[in-house]
Amino acid sequence: MKLLVHIHPDDNVAVAPQAIAAGTREGDLVFTDIPAGHKAALRPIAAGEPVIKYGFPIGLATADIAPGEHVHVHNVRSGLGEDTELKYEASRTSPAAPGEVPTFMGYRRPDGRASTRNEIWIINTVACVNVPSQRIADLAAKELITPGGPVDGIHAFTHPYGCSQLGDDLGHTRKILAGLVRHPNAAAVLILGLGCENNTLKSFLAEAGTLDPQRVRFFNAQEVQDEIEHGLEAMRELVAYASKFKRQPIPASELVLGMKCGGSDGFSGITANPLVGRIADRLCGWGGTAILTEVPEMFGAEAPLFNRCDTEATFNDALGMVNEFKDYFRRHGEAVHENPSPGNKDGGITTLEEKSLGCIQKGGRAPVKQVVGYGEAATQGLGGLCLVEAPGNDGVSCTALAAAGAHEILFTTGRGTPLGVPVPTLKIASNRSLAERKPNWIDFDAGVLLEPDVSVDGITDRMMSLILEVASGKEARNEINGFREITIWKQGVTL
Repeated sequence: MKLLVHIHPDDNVAVAPQAIAAGTREGDLVFTDIPAGHKAALRPIAAGEPVIKYGFPIGLATADIAPGEHVHVHNVRSGLGEDTELKYEASRTSPAAPGEVPTFMGYRRPDGRASTRNEIWIINTVACVNVPSQRIADLAAKELITPGGPVDGIHAFTHPYGCSQLGDDLGHTRKILAGLVRHPNAAAVLILGLGCENNTLKSFLAEAGTLDPQRVRFFNAQEVQDEIEHGLEAMRELVAYASKFKRQPIPASELVLGMKCGGSDGFSGITANPLVGRIADRLCGWGGTAILTEVPEMFGAEAPLFNRCDTEATFNDALGMVNEFKDYFRRHGEAVHENPSPGNKDGGITTLEEKSLGCIQKGGRAPVKQVVGYGEAATQGLGGLCLVEAPGNDGVSCTALAAAGAHEILFTTGRGTPLGVPVPTLKIASNRSLAERKPNWIDFDAGVLLEPDVSVDGITDRMMSLILEVASGKEARNEINGFREITIWKQGVTL
């Protein structure tokens, strides 16, 4: 294995795939200690000079850096300014022709949308009925679900909100929960309210829009004598309805895939994220939809991402989303570059610009065709990327991807996490060590891309095959482990 991975010809740093001991020589370079995943200087970098990785600045040197020297937080700082000022310069690069569109065995809903699961979801409007919601789900699953039967499962998604909320927070709760109600992976939905919460059943149903009464049942617990028995009776009817759906071949062009990274390390932007980017290129080339979020992890990477917008109007929407997010940081007295996390830094990521430039690798080279707000849906069959407003927090952003309609989430990680949301959440390890250490969490090892003579196209084919298998019913690790939860973005006052 090479001592360094040099990503872009313009870079003045490269990444060590394995730890390098001080005094090691390669050509003209004499190294200091370089931990695995961290950066070494390829040539002299003067104090104040940009440090370049992925072909773009990731920060500014705070001291003179010699060739072979470790480049990290001790000698580099973020160069991010306040607002992003950028002029639209359309990039016409596009993915190569993806070839024949494969199929997966999914479900066709009455409204024409494709889905990958035939589940029944319980969505409660308020935390006060979390326990009844979960009890209804558990009892209904025990009574009504048989392994290998027509219904894949019954799941309740509890949360701490819905009452004592005001303004944007209440709106966020409604939008996310309504997005989940509309998700095609839910063949049927039971909505459970209490009866006195801020998120009233009436207002929530208005947010959810037109609902098929065969598919959706709802009631307030205060208005029935026994909410558990009332819920079970509704579930019996919903299971009968959901049992009518059967798997059938559906073109992969109808898939919606969410792209997410969490617990990233210095390899994430070299292995796992570019692999997901190649998946995005294939999917979008077929006419499918890939979704990117984590808006703070676009800071510093706006130019290479936003100049791929299909129109100047889309570009302006994307730029507005980023600058509004920076306003959100400032309203709370936080610096816009308050990232990466301690775990990211341990793994070799130095600045937010570096994290962002690695993060956007998940979007490949596909055009950006849509920008939507938090809790809003992406369009199936977009033929490009949809950018969704949400923070970088893993639970919040993955929930936003699910509410936006993602059938699966491709979650890259260098440190590892068991997190799962209502849809299959495939964990893709950026390094082999993680994949071998946590096989119960990890669905795919992208660390093999660091090995010599590995076929990138072959690894991409394997990843796409897994995605289609999961779309056809194979369980992701989070589903096998029962790791399914939702997290809602909270910004303001709790009464």
